[in-house]
Amino acid sequence: MGLIRVVRGAASGPTRMASYDAALAEAGIHNYNLVSVSSVIPAGAHVERVGTAPDLGPAGERLTVVEARATVAEGTAVAGLAWTTEASGRGIFYEAAGSDAATVRARLEEGLAAGRALRDWAFVDEGRELVTADADAEGYTTAVALAVYGESVPLL
Repeated sequence: MGLIRVVRGAASGPTRMASYDAALAEAGIHNYNLVSVSSVIPAGAHVERVGTAPDLGPAGERLTVVEARATVAEGTAVAGLAWTTEASGRGIFYEAAGSDAATVRARLEEGLAAGRALRDWAFVDEGRELVTADADAEGYTTAVALAVYGESVPLL
């Protein structure tokens, strides 16, 4: 069975990219090259909320992810990830981001409902991860929620 870890992070930095890198560090995945995929969970998978990723392999390798990300210079950054699965593990993720937690939650619910409606599957389980962070006075703040598929694999 393949493991999909749901990780989260929020951090500030002097630039958008620096705050993003710091948020990935808080999630434990800053030393990898992230490759985003659409939001389908394969059969045989198990989704587990872990918060911070363990060591997933050597630095510089590729990690496959579904990512929600929000970066702000002021206000609140909100990133949300929701999922629903069948008994076989097959399912879908839906990601949303913005500056208002209630709006992001509503988008997650709407997205999951739309995704379920497109599929003739028997969904039996679901979960949510919502990350909020208030902007730092000097720079940018990023919130991330990611689903990390398995462990890293070499790029070369």
